Amino acid sequence: MSCQENAVSDERIGEALIKEVIEEELRGVPSEDIPPLTPLIVKVSNIEEQKMVTQLGKMIRIIGDRVKGDKEFQDVIDGMACGDGSVWVKFRQVADKVFQHGITWERIAVLFYVAGKLALKMVEAHLPQSVREILRWTVDFYRNNLLSWIRAHGGWISSFSELAAASVQRVALERPGFGLVVVFCVGVLVGSWVSWRLSRH
Repeated sequence: MSCQENAVSDERIGEALIKEVIEEELRGVPSEDIPPLTPLIVKVSNIEEQKMVTQLGKMIRIIGDRVKGDKEFQDVIDGMACGDGSVWVKFRQVADKVFQHGITWERIAVLFYVAGKLALKMVEAHLPQSVREILRWTVDFYRNNLLSWIRAHGGWISSFSELAAASVQRVALERPGFGLVVVFCVGVLVGSWVSWRLSRH
């Protein structure tokens, strides 16, 4: 696979992952309260990419649970949804805060988690049209600020080991033992399988 094809794939996978995380947060919301998100995002092109998006989405949810316990961070998300002023400016401030000490795979996961939580807060505040804006803002931030870093660090396929390790740390705090081994092994196996499949094309 050429470098250009890999780059396009990384862009597509990241966008699909943002949409996946937002849709997961909105699962319990009646569908008539949510505007369609599909036209905004190009779908992943094959089963391997979809499996990557699904597995990465699971890891992001585990990592996001850590942020859920951070009251200060939750207050910031609540303030974005309820306070006065531009939600975009607030979103950008939160994104800048997440990456103030540099970009890591775990911080990218946290930003996607924040986008999902913010989308849910906007629906709960009876502002469902904002969900599309949040998706667009997150994708724009991803393309303009994160995608080149992701490409320079081996693409999404390289994220599996670090996100799996971050997921394992979270699971280990909650349920020491077997759970952390399962999460880590699944992350490594899916990452290896997807790498192998992509290298054959």
